[in-house]
Amino acid sequence: MKRRPTVQRQEDGSIDGRMVERYLLEDGDGLAVTIASWGGTVLSLKVPDRRGQITDVVLGLADLVDYPRRSPYFGSIVGRYANRIARGRFELAGRTYQLRCQQDGQHLHGGWYGFDKAFFLAEPVQRGEAVGVLLRHHSPDGDEGYPGNLDLTVVYLLDRNRTLTLAYEATVDRPCPVNLTHHSYFNLAGRGDILGHELLLAAERFVPVDANLIPTGDLTPVAGTPFDFRAPHPIGQRLGEPHEQLLRAGGYDHTFVLDHPAGSMGLAARVLEPESGRVLEVRTSEPGLQCYSGNFLDGSIVGRDGKTYGKYAGFCLEAQHFPDSPHHPAFPSTLLLPGQTYTQTTSYAFPSS
Repeated sequence: MKRRPTVQRQEDGSIDGRMVERYLLEDGDGLAVTIASWGGTVLSLKVPDRRGQITDVVLGLADLVDYPRRSPYFGSIVGRYANRIARGRFELAGRTYQLRCQQDGQHLHGGWYGFDKAFFLAEPVQRGEAVGVLLRHHSPDGDEGYPGNLDLTVVYLLDRNRTLTLAYEATVDRPCPVNLTHHSYFNLAGRGDILGHELLLAAERFVPVDANLIPTGDLTPVAGTPFDFRAPHPIGQRLGEPHEQLLRAGGYDHTFVLDHPAGSMGLAARVLEPESGRVLEVRTSEPGLQCYSGNFLDGSIVGRDGKTYGKYAGFCLEAQHFPDSPHHPAFPSTLLLPGQTYTQTTSYAFPSS
C-alpha cells in the first residue's frame, strides 16, 4: 500500500539578502519534487524508472545562489507574458506600452526581472490526498513596463498517481496581456541528450516564426513536415532536415496548436525515454504548447553533479497561449480585464511503465 504524499518545508539560504524557502513534495512511491519560493522554481524532480532506479529528470544548478545569473529559466514560473512580444510593444485603448526587451530587441518571458526572478510568498497545502505548495506574488503597476497591478497565485500539487499539477490564477486592476507558463527542462534519462526521446504531440498545426522567432501570424499544418508528431518520433530524428523553420530556431522552438478545446484538460504531449522506460504525459487547459529542444544550451552551464548542459541536453513543454498574441487578433486573446480571473491548469504525469 502506498504511503500518503507528504510536504516538508526548509529554509534554503538567501538571494539578495532575502530568505528562500524550499518545499519537498514526496508521493510515497519514489517520486519527489523540490520547489523553491524564488521564481516558483522546480529545483529537482526525481522519478523511478522501470527498474525502480531513481533519477533527477529536470535540469538544474548545484546552488540556489547561481540561479539569478546563470539559469535559462530552469524550472521557473514565467510571466507576465511567456514567450515573445515583438519589439516589446503593444497597444491598448490607443496607448502604446513599451516593455523591457532582451533577446534581439524582443521582449522574452516577462522581461529582465520576470516572475522567474520573483520572490513568492509560500505555504504548504493539502487538498484531499494531494500535497503541495501555494505561491503568491504581487506584480506592481509598471513592472517591466506592464500596466496595472497583477496578483498571482500558483499551486503545485503532487498526488498518489505520480502527477504534479500546476493551477494558476491571476487578476489585474487594469487591462493587460497575461500569458503564464512553467519552464522545466526535462531529460527522462537524467543524462546525455534528449534526441532519442520519443515525442507525441496532439497537434495538427503549429505556429511558424520569422528570423527573430516572432510568429508570422500563420497556423500551419504539420502534415508532411518535421513538425508532425501526431505519431511518436524521436526528437532528433528530423532535426537535420533543411526545413526553414528548423534552421531559423536551430531546432524546435515553436508553439503547437493543441487539438483539444481550450479550457478542457486534453492530452497535449507524451514522451517516452526508451532505455529507462520513463514516460511523461502533459495535459493542459491551454490552447498551445511550446516545444523547445534546448537549442540554445551551449555547454557553458554546469549543473548538478558537475554535468555540463550542451545543445539538446533537455527539452521544454511549455503550456501557454500563442507568442506575440497582442499583434495577432486572430490568435486566442491573452488580454485580461479587471473583474476577470486568468486560470490555467497543467499537469505533468509520470505513469509507471
